[in-house]
Amino acid sequence: MGRWQDGRGTLRVAEEGTADRADRAGVPVEIAASYRARTRGLLGRDGIAGALLLTPANSVHTFRMRFAIDVAYLDRRLNVLAVRTMRPGRLGLPRPRARHVLEAEAGAMARWGLRPGVRVTLET
Repeated sequence: MGRWQDGRGTLRVAEEGTADRADRAGVPVEIAASYRARTRGLLGRDGIAGALLLTPANSVHTFRMRFAIDVAYLDRRLNVLAVRTMRPGRLGLPRPRARHVLEAEAGAMARWGLRPGVRVTLET
């Protein structure tokens, strides 16, 4: 995909071992690729409609956050390595092989079918 830039896009979730399904609804995603955008992340917000993609990143924290979040660690090919729910005031350990981190409100990733082994695509 080349160099990532701050912006918006649509995230689509594909089942493991299948081609991308066009009938899956897309999830609005904000892309935080600059140092400033990654540092700010979800701080100061009361929620998020959709998700936030931090790139490059392999760990996150929830200090000074106002709500619990789901965190998905993604590899270079946007395969999900792990999904965790983090309450405010927590520090996530760095995840080996992770190149991107996807954040959303707690419970959202389960609704989207996001779990280890699933691949996501990003349309900008």
